[in-house]
Amino acid sequence: MSIKSINPLNGAVIKAYEAYDDALINSILARSLAAFETQKLRGVDVRCDMLRKAGAILRDQKDLLARIIVDEMGKLYSAARSEIEKCADLCDYYADHAAQFLEDDVIGIGAKQSFVRYLPIGPVLAVMPWNFPFWQVFRFAVPALAAGNTALLKHASNVPGCALAIEDIFKRAGFDQGEFQTLLIGSDKVADIIADHRVRAVTLTGSEGAGKAVAAQAGKYIKKSVLELGGSDSFIVMPSADLDNAVDLAVKGRIQNNGQTCIAAKRYIVHEDIFDDFKKRILERFNSLKLGDPMDENTDIGPLATLQIRNELHKQVDVSIEQGATLLCGGVMPEGVGNFYPATLLENPPKDSIAYKDELFGPVGVLFKVSNIKEAVDLANDTRFGLGSAICTQDENEKEYAIKH
Repeated sequence: MSIKSINPLNGAVIKAYEAYDDALINSILARSLAAFETQKLRGVDVRCDMLRKAGAILRDQKDLLARIIVDEMGKLYSAARSEIEKCADLCDYYADHAAQFLEDDVIGIGAKQSFVRYLPIGPVLAVMPWNFPFWQVFRFAVPALAAGNTALLKHASNVPGCALAIEDIFKRAGFDQGEFQTLLIGSDKVADIIADHRVRAVTLTGSEGAGKAVAAQAGKYIKKSVLELGGSDSFIVMPSADLDNAVDLAVKGRIQNNGQTCIAAKRYIVHEDIFDDFKKRILERFNSLKLGDPMDENTDIGPLATLQIRNELHKQVDVSIEQGATLLCGGVMPEGVGNFYPATLLENPPKDSIAYKDELFGPVGVLFKVSNIKEAVDLANDTRFGLGSAICTQDENEKEYAIKH
């Protein structure tokens, strides 16, 4: 089996990697467990020094690492650089604070000595997504390594270059005995790795389907699991809002990362008193957004990560229109090479439509009109997804209502 890195801008194969076979996987798991025996006994100060070095490496190679992200999944170059900087900041944060986080909690209950101690558990498997290919890995790996665990990364199959670059960073920082290792494997290998006695826990960021599969396998073998799944976040705008600011936030919140963000502002829920004005303004902004090369600083939206993702998104839009949603802009597949999809706005999809009930993972917003704060919050909550939400209002009562409900 070959794992290919394909440039979403032009469809060119950057590099093909041979997937790891069972013998190599077994060797990696054995090395991870052996490394844990050393890693857990290191002083937290030693582990933190390595994390600080990892942060320095990230900053020193920011441009090179950002380019790997751009080439593999199409993120705008400026955003890719910011992602690397954020990872470096995370390394520094845990280098500064991990010792404090891991201190014993002394509990005064009258006994001679009572406390809670935080101890590492061993090799942790992370099944990570392509949309923030460095950040999602670092936000798992840094606290895990700081606590004394070892880390195993099964990254998304379209970003193998990112996965190997991250492994190299941690090795160069001093985690060079198997504390952090990448597994270049397909998803069909994940269940067996979770089942392996050497793996103590698993975390996943990804789709509902993948989350269900990982949670079921972890539960079967009574292992800890942490999941972050999809989202269809609401963006409520009330009459007291600063409309210029609200529109700006709404656009940025939707097209960030080419619209491929779990906590993006996906559903615009707007009060009827300002609905027409908001609609006019956001349409003007959506229609002005430029598709193009993610290395070009004038580009607003780069290519989607894979051709399959682009095609599935377009199908969701088409079916939603057939089901009764109104297309306000976009919605037309661009001609030519590249996995491009235009900024698209749908209005008032019926309750049983795809645009109402499912996640649209790309630069597609959905617009709703409501008459009061209760209706807005009820609509925002009428979803099976969790994650985040936002409200634009200067009314303290509306803020409080949204928070409570």
